[in-house]
Amino acid sequence: MDDAVRARRAATDALADIEPERLREVLRDRLADASMTPSVLTLVSARTLDSAVDIDPLAERAAGVQLIYEGLRLTRVLAHDEPWTDGDADAERADLDILAADVLVSRGFYLLARTETAERAVEVVRAFGRDQTRRRADDADTAALDRNLEADVFALAVAAGTTAVGVAPGEDLLDYASGLAREFEGELPPPDAALPETTPDRILALTDGDAAPAADP
Repeated sequence: MDDAVRARRAATDALADIEPERLREVLRDRLADASMTPSVLTLVSARTLDSAVDIDPLAERAAGVQLIYEGLRLTRVLAHDEPWTDGDADAERADLDILAADVLVSRGFYLLARTETAERAVEVVRAFGRDQTRRRADDADTAALDRNLEADVFALAVAAGTTAVGVAPGEDLLDYASGLAREFEGELPPPDAALPETTPDRILALTDGDAAPAADP
Protein backbone atom coordinates (compact mmCIF):
# COMPACT_ATOMS: atom_id res chain seq x y z
CA MET A 1 0.00 0.00 0.00
CA ASP A 2 1.24 3.49 -0.83
CA ASP A 3 2.46 5.37 2.25
CA ALA A 4 0.15 8.33 1.69
CA VAL A 5 -2.85 6.02 1.34
CA ARG A 6 -1.86 4.08 4.46
CA ALA A 7 -1.35 7.28 6.42
CA ARG A 8 -4.68 8.77 5.34
CA ARG A 9 -6.51 5.57 6.19
CA ALA A 10 -4.92 5.36 9.64
CA ALA A 11 -5.83 8.98 10.39
CA THR A 12 -9.39 8.49 9.16
CA ASP A 13 -9.80 5.28 11.16
CA ALA A 14 -8.68 7.09 14.30
CA LEU A 15 -11.73 9.37 13.95
CA ALA A 16 -14.28 6.68 13.14
CA ASP A 17 -16.07 6.94 16.50
CA ILE A 18 -16.52 10.72 16.49
CA GLU A 19 -20.10 11.95 16.82
CA PRO A 20 -22.22 13.57 15.50
CA GLU A 21 -22.06 12.48 11.89
CA ARG A 22 -21.83 16.06 10.61
CA LEU A 23 -18.65 16.64 12.62
CA ARG A 24 -17.20 13.35 11.44
CA GLU A 25 -17.85 14.41 7.84
CA VAL A 26 -15.99 17.68 8.41
CA LEU A 27 -13.04 15.72 9.79
CA ARG A 28 -13.05 13.28 6.89
CA ASP A 29 -13.18 16.14 4.39
CA ARG A 30 -10.17 17.78 6.03
CA LEU A 31 -8.14 14.59 5.76
CA ALA A 32 -9.27 13.87 2.22
CA ASP A 33 -7.75 17.15 1.02
CA ALA A 34 -4.69 17.18 3.27
CA SER A 35 -1.06 16.62 2.39
CA MET A 36 0.01 13.45 4.19
CA THR A 37 3.63 14.56 4.31
CA PRO A 38 3.95 14.65 8.14
CA SER A 39 2.61 11.12 8.59
CA VAL A 40 4.56 9.76 5.63
CA LEU A 41 7.73 11.24 7.11
CA THR A 42 6.98 9.29 10.29
CA LEU A 43 6.68 6.06 8.31
CA VAL A 44 9.83 6.73 6.30
CA SER A 45 11.85 7.59 9.42
CA ALA A 46 11.00 4.30 11.10
CA ARG A 47 11.37 2.05 8.06
CA THR A 48 14.71 3.60 7.16
CA LEU A 49 16.12 2.34 10.46
CA ASP A 50 14.19 -0.94 10.66
CA SER A 51 12.52 -2.32 7.55
CA ALA A 52 10.77 -4.98 9.65
CA VAL A 53 8.99 -2.51 11.96
CA ASP A 54 5.42 -3.48 12.88
CA ILE A 55 3.34 -1.31 10.56
CA ASP A 56 0.10 -1.09 12.59
CA PRO A 57 1.43 0.66 15.71
CA LEU A 58 3.69 2.73 13.49
CA ALA A 59 0.69 3.86 11.44
CA GLU A 60 -1.01 4.94 14.68
CA ARG A 61 1.96 7.13 15.52
CA ALA A 62 1.89 8.59 12.02
CA ALA A 63 -1.82 9.30 12.38
CA GLY A 64 -1.21 11.04 15.70
CA VAL A 65 1.32 13.38 14.11
CA GLN A 66 -0.97 14.07 11.16
CA LEU A 67 -4.03 14.80 13.30
CA ILE A 68 -2.17 17.25 15.51
CA TYR A 69 -0.90 19.06 12.44
CA GLU A 70 -4.31 19.19 10.79
CA GLY A 71 -5.92 20.53 13.95
CA LEU A 72 -3.33 23.28 14.37
CA ARG A 73 -3.35 24.10 10.67
CA LEU A 74 -7.13 24.56 10.80
CA THR A 75 -6.79 26.70 13.92
CA ARG A 76 -4.28 28.89 12.07
CA VAL A 77 -6.66 29.36 9.14
CA LEU A 78 -9.52 30.34 11.44
CA ALA A 79 -7.34 32.78 13.39
CA HIS A 80 -6.18 34.51 10.22
CA ASP A 81 -9.43 34.58 8.24
CA GLU A 82 -11.85 35.42 11.10
CA PRO A 83 -14.90 33.93 9.32
CA TRP A 84 -17.26 35.10 12.09
CA THR A 85 -17.39 38.53 10.43
CA ASP A 86 -18.87 37.21 7.16
CA GLY A 87 -22.41 36.36 8.22
CA ASP A 88 -24.35 33.69 10.08
CA ALA A 89 -23.69 30.84 7.65
CA ASP A 90 -19.92 31.32 7.73
CA ALA A 91 -19.98 31.80 11.48
CA GLU A 92 -21.86 28.53 11.96
CA ARG A 93 -19.34 26.65 9.83
CA ALA A 94 -16.49 28.33 11.68
CA ASP A 95 -17.92 27.14 15.00
CA LEU A 96 -17.95 23.60 13.64
CA ASP A 97 -14.41 24.02 12.35
CA ILE A 98 -13.23 25.12 15.80
CA LEU A 99 -14.70 21.96 17.26
CA ALA A 100 -13.09 19.92 14.49
CA ALA A 101 -9.69 21.46 15.22
CA ASP A 102 -10.02 20.60 18.91
CA VAL A 103 -10.99 17.02 18.10
CA LEU A 104 -8.10 16.59 15.68
CA VAL A 105 -5.50 17.78 18.17
CA SER A 106 -6.95 15.86 21.11
CA ARG A 107 -7.19 12.63 19.14
CA GLY A 108 -3.63 13.13 17.94
CA PHE A 109 -2.52 13.53 21.55
CA TYR A 110 -4.36 10.35 22.45
CA LEU A 111 -2.53 8.35 19.79
CA LEU A 112 0.86 9.64 20.93
CA ALA A 113 0.17 9.66 24.67
CA ARG A 114 1.99 6.39 25.40
CA THR A 115 4.90 7.04 23.06
CA GLU A 116 8.27 8.65 23.62
CA THR A 117 7.10 11.73 21.71
CA ALA A 118 4.18 12.66 23.97
CA GLU A 119 5.98 15.61 25.57
CA ARG A 120 7.29 16.79 22.21
CA ALA A 121 3.73 16.81 20.87
CA VAL A 122 2.62 19.01 23.76
CA GLU A 123 5.51 21.39 23.08
CA VAL A 124 4.50 21.65 19.41
CA VAL A 125 1.10 22.95 20.50
CA ARG A 126 2.59 25.34 23.05
CA ALA A 127 5.06 26.71 20.51
CA PHE A 128 2.23 27.20 18.02
CA GLY A 129 0.32 29.28 20.55
CA ARG A 130 3.36 31.43 21.31
CA ASP A 131 4.08 31.99 17.61
CA GLN A 132 0.52 32.99 16.85
CA THR A 133 0.64 35.49 19.71
CA ARG A 134 3.95 36.93 18.47
CA ARG A 135 2.44 37.14 14.99
CA ARG A 136 0.21 40.01 16.12
CA ALA A 137 3.16 42.38 16.54
CA ASP A 138 3.43 45.08 13.88
CA ASP A 139 6.98 44.07 12.95
CA ALA A 140 6.41 40.30 13.07
CA ASP A 141 7.76 38.07 10.32
CA THR A 142 4.40 36.40 9.86
CA ALA A 143 5.53 33.95 7.18
CA ALA A 144 8.40 32.65 9.30
CA LEU A 145 6.23 32.38 12.41
CA ASP A 146 3.57 30.48 10.50
CA ARG A 147 6.13 28.10 8.98
CA ASN A 148 7.39 27.23 12.47
CA LEU A 149 4.36 24.96 12.76
CA GLU A 150 5.42 22.80 9.82
CA ALA A 151 9.03 22.81 11.02
CA ASP A 152 8.01 21.63 14.50
CA VAL A 153 5.64 19.01 13.09
CA PHE A 154 8.31 17.61 10.77
CA ALA A 155 10.65 17.26 13.76
CA LEU A 156 7.83 15.55 15.67
CA ALA A 157 7.25 13.22 12.72
CA VAL A 158 10.89 12.14 12.60
CA ALA A 159 10.97 11.64 16.36
CA ALA A 160 7.77 9.59 16.28
CA GLY A 161 9.26 7.39 13.58
CA THR A 162 12.75 6.84 14.94
CA THR A 163 11.63 6.20 18.51
CA ALA A 164 9.21 3.58 17.20
CA VAL A 165 12.28 1.48 16.41
CA GLY A 166 14.22 2.35 19.54
CA VAL A 167 16.28 5.29 18.32
CA ALA A 168 16.09 8.74 19.91
CA PRO A 169 16.80 11.41 17.29
CA GLY A 170 19.72 13.77 17.78
CA GLU A 171 19.59 17.50 17.19
CA ASP A 172 21.16 17.20 13.74
CA LEU A 173 18.34 14.97 12.55
CA LEU A 174 15.66 17.16 14.10
CA ASP A 175 17.22 20.23 12.48
CA TYR A 176 17.28 18.44 9.14
CA ALA A 177 13.57 17.62 9.45
CA SER A 178 12.70 21.19 10.39
CA GLY A 179 14.73 22.46 7.47
CA LEU A 180 12.75 20.34 5.04
CA ALA A 181 9.57 22.12 6.10
CA ARG A 182 11.11 25.55 5.65
CA GLU A 183 11.82 24.91 1.99
CA PHE A 184 8.16 25.54 1.12
CA GLU A 185 5.78 28.48 1.24
CA GLY A 186 2.04 28.18 1.67
CA GLU A 187 0.35 24.80 1.78
CA LEU A 188 2.48 21.69 2.10
CA PRO A 189 2.84 19.74 -1.14
CA PRO A 190 2.14 16.00 -1.24
CA PRO A 191 4.84 13.68 0.15
CA ASP A 192 6.41 12.78 -3.18
CA ALA A 193 7.06 16.48 -3.82
CA ALA A 194 7.89 17.52 -0.25
CA LEU A 195 10.31 14.73 0.66
CA PRO A 196 13.46 14.42 -1.47
CA GLU A 197 14.53 10.98 -2.66
CA THR A 198 17.58 11.39 -0.45
CA THR A 199 15.49 11.66 2.73
CA PRO A 200 16.07 8.04 3.88
CA ASP A 201 19.81 8.36 3.29
CA ARG A 202 19.96 11.57 5.29
CA ILE A 203 17.97 10.08 8.14
CA LEU A 204 20.26 7.06 8.25
CA ALA A 205 23.40 9.18 8.16
CA LEU A 206 22.20 11.54 10.87
CA THR A 207 21.14 8.77 13.26
CA ASP A 208 24.40 6.83 12.97
CA GLY A 209 26.41 9.64 14.51
CA ASP A 210 24.42 10.97 17.44
CA ALA A 211 21.47 8.72 18.21
CA ALA A 212 20.92 7.36 21.71
CA PRO A 213 18.62 4.52 22.81
CA ALA A 214 15.03 5.72 23.11
CA ALA A 215 13.48 5.83 26.56
CA ASP A 216 10.58 3.55 27.43
CA PRO A 217 7.15 5.21 27.13
